[in-house]
Amino acid sequence: MGSNESGSLVSEPKDPLSQKNINNAPKGRRIRLCKSAPLSDYVGFETGFASGPSTKSFFRNIHPSFRMVAAFLTVYLGLGTVCFYLVGHQLKGKKTNGVLDAVYFCVVTMTTVGYGDLVPNSVISKLLACAFVFSGMAFVGMTLSKAADYLIEKQELLLVKALHMNQKAGPIEILKDIETNNLRYKCIVVFILLLLLILGGTAFLATVEKLSLVDAFYCVCCTITTLGYGDKSFSTQAGRVFAVFWILTSTICLAQFFLYVAELNAQSRQRALVKLILTRRMTNVDLEAADLDGDGVVGAAEFVIYKLKEMGKISLEDVRLVMEEFEALDVDQSGTLSTSDIMLAQQPQTEK
Repeated sequence: MGSNESGSLVSEPKDPLSQKNINNAPKGRRIRLCKSAPLSDYVGFETGFASGPSTKSFFRNIHPSFRMVAAFLTVYLGLGTVCFYLVGHQLKGKKTNGVLDAVYFCVVTMTTVGYGDLVPNSVISKLLACAFVFSGMAFVGMTLSKAADYLIEKQELLLVKALHMNQKAGPIEILKDIETNNLRYKCIVVFILLLLLILGGTAFLATVEKLSLVDAFYCVCCTITTLGYGDKSFSTQAGRVFAVFWILTSTICLAQFFLYVAELNAQSRQRALVKLILTRRMTNVDLEAADLDGDGVVGAAEFVIYKLKEMGKISLEDVRLVMEEFEALDVDQSGTLSTSDIMLAQQPQTEK
């Protein structure tokens, strides 16, 4: 998406091919796409198109979100298991195994499912449950959702590759498609995962917990929506082992689905606004508002900034902060940035 040339935002096009295409166009300054991030590097890193064996260890190749999730989940479940195992006799309800029940109770508390099949029955256990429900909700919201989003992005890539398989599209085309329809593909992926989790949970409850298909589906819906009536739950030892993983995955998956739907709706409204702004006729009032330096003429950069501001993508405060950085780098106050400006601006920092 970016140009291979570096330079100022506004400049004469130097590419011979592009120059040939604009020979008959009115002469003037034009905007070149900035080289903010090399697209080939991004494609290779994010989509797995980079060639050559990796020299990093397996642990270092794991995404930071998953390392963070593993650390927090280990601490949360480890501490919770120890605490609720020690006060296990102060929990009333259907019990199977002391350690398993403690882990199961932690997961049910963290996801706010709250079946009621295991409930605190003393002052200490109730206070512990209050502490773990708040910390568990914060953990799910801040940490697990990020890891789930990263995992869904990877599945999204597989989906896009499958859709473009017959078209023999390259990594650049695939990446552009992902950038354009990112949220739509995420909704599709998470919806498919959600269906698989619902079907898997229903089948497990029907076969292992011996519930009817209706009751099994009813329990699944009550669980993933964190409704948790409690009349149907996981009561066997095998069921609670399954529930530890399934409840955590299914509740987060549903939350991510609703999040993507909301973001997709907001994106659709934003695109409609952009289309309206780009098709609206420019007036003298707009021309005056776009004239940032007040010289009576609107340059390409001023026009771009004005349109972006109308679209809600930037604000006047954003422009002010960027201009402050520009003025700080423009040491010779020439109104342009050069290599000497950058070197002079960095000189005091290197001397320190």
